[in-house]
This record gives sequence, C-alpha cells and structure tokens, in this order.
Amino acid sequence: MTGSDIAVRLRGLSRSFGAVTAVHPIDLDIPRGDFLAILGPSGCGKTTLLRMMGGFVEPTSGRIEVNGADITHLGPEHRPINMVFQGYGLFPHMNARQNVGYGLRLKKLDRATIAGKVGDAMALVRLEGYEDHMPAQLSGGQQQRVALARALVMDPQVLLLDEPLAALDLKLRQAMQEELRRIHRVIGGTFVFVTHDQGEALGLANRIAVMKDGRIEQLGTPEEIYLRPATHFIAGFIGEANLLKGQRKGGRIETACGIACDGPGPDGPVTLVVRPEGVRRLADTEHADIEITGTVEEVVFLGAHVKYVLAVPGGEKLRIQEAVERGRAAIGERMRVGWSNSAQRVIA
Repeated sequence: MTGSDIAVRLRGLSRSFGAVTAVHPIDLDIPRGDFLAILGPSGCGKTTLLRMMGGFVEPTSGRIEVNGADITHLGPEHRPINMVFQGYGLFPHMNARQNVGYGLRLKKLDRATIAGKVGDAMALVRLEGYEDHMPAQLSGGQQQRVALARALVMDPQVLLLDEPLAALDLKLRQAMQEELRRIHRVIGGTFVFVTHDQGEALGLANRIAVMKDGRIEQLGTPEEIYLRPATHFIAGFIGEANLLKGQRKGGRIETACGIACDGPGPDGPVTLVVRPEGVRRLADTEHADIEITGTVEEVVFLGAHVKYVLAVPGGEKLRIQEAVERGRAAIGERMRVGWSNSAQRVIA
C-alpha cells in the first residue's frame, strides 16, 4: 500500500495523564475509504486515541498525519477532520437547519452556498422536512442524524465518531447502523468510530482495532478478529467463545475435559478456542474431528437459536448454539457434541 492510499497515519502516538499511561505508543495506518472500528472495554484508551486524532487531546508523544500532512499540533478547527460526539452536542436554541449549517456560517460562506450544502446534507441523512424542528422536537435517532449531517456538511477528509449509537435503543441502533453503512457507501469517505459494542463493530466496520490497556491487541477484518483471535483476551472479549485449557506436548494437545487432538507448536499450556455456533449436536451415527459428551445444565431460547450450556469432564462448561428448528434437549439430558478441526483455534 502506497503513502497516497493512507488517509491517517499514526506514528508512536501516546498519551499519559501524570503517572498513568492512557495510550502507549501506537503505529497505525488507516487506508482511504476505511470504516475502522476502535473497539475495547471501558478504560482501554480508545476514546483518548480518537480525541488525539480529532485534536481535542494533545499527544504526549508521536505524530498524526492526514493525507501526508502533519496535523499533530493543529487545533480541531484547523484539521480536515470532523467529529460526532456521543452526546450529539446540538445547540438547543437552533433548529436542525441552523445546527447543520453552523460550521459553514463560521467559514463565512454565502447564503446560497450554505443553503445548498445544508439541503444536501439533510437529504443524505434522510431528514428532509425536519429542517425547522428544534432539537427537543426530535427523537434520539433524528438528533444523531442532525449531528452527523453537521459533520458531513463540512466535507471532512476523515469522520470520527465517538460511541455514536450508545444512547439509542436497540431498534434505533440497528436502523442507524444501516444508515451509517449507506452513507459511507454513498460518500466513500474514511470513517473511524469508537465503540465498546462488539456487535456494532462487527456489523459496521471493514477493519477492527481491538484495544486493551492502551495498546492495540489485534488489527484485522471482522472475520479475522472473530474467527482467528490472536490472544486469550480477544477470544473472550469478541462474541462468545468456549475456552478449553490444555497442554501441548510433542505436537499433541490434551485438555482437562478429556479432548485430545493434534496441534503443532511448542510444548506448554494452550487454550482451544471454539465458537458456540461451531459446535454441533451429534446423532448416534455421526462423528466429528473433535467429540465430547456432557450434561445439559442450561437451555436458553434466543429466537432463531437455542443455546445449551453443557457440563463436561474437568469442571469445564461448553456452550453450543443451534437452530431452533431442531428438537429441544432438556436440562439433565446427556448430549454428545463435536466440531471440526477447522472450527477451533489454538492459542498459546
């Protein structure tokens, strides 16, 4: 990838607050047109990283470039970047049109240009007809769209979104996810958003940077992050996973629950990672690469799926998820389950 393909380049970017390091030195390239999610638990440094990119937090060290230009010490108003905050930040005394056009008025553009740009931005977020509504007259989702339009109307080279959907209920979040995906496709911009919601990151982003303790633990596509977690933390944090502890010796892995399988690599403790949907209930005549029998302890109905929690040897719990159409097993029932070698990952 050439330098001209990179929208944002971070080199050695860090931030400390006194003796506390919120973000350790980070190197990160964000390609033009990316929809990047910065994902992690509370306190991992993700919002501090985003605010450094936006110019709202001064880095302790490092460099920020946008399209090859050093913007490290520029104020937010001088960066080719706009940010949508979690709290929307709308002016309560201005209607939607005035809120969206606020930045354009500060740039002293003529009225006709402002009206045209505001109209285009309102149409992009599907708020035609709401131009004269005050923020208090708008739903949470509509307020979020106004905030998004206010950022987009400035034609930013990079759009930053800080937990943009956190304040919305489930249905509104899902609707706004669809809108954000559509808007990203339409304008082809570079979006970077912070979230602690794994489903949101998996559903919106084409790449995810998972942070822990001020560092990027893994960077990859949603498929890579979910199916090939690089560390124990990633495996446990992203989605739901079965983490079965074992020992590897001479290329052979044995777990506490009695599973034995081939696993090339150095001797020592390992963890087998398999997602619940990768485990299937086996009929009497069926076999799988890995098999184990347990006792059903929990049955959880999830709409399209049923989740079972099995007690297996060694005190481990195994979670399996299957389509609801299959006959329901009962608590206390013995169940033989299995999965393919390709459905599991070995983490040392």
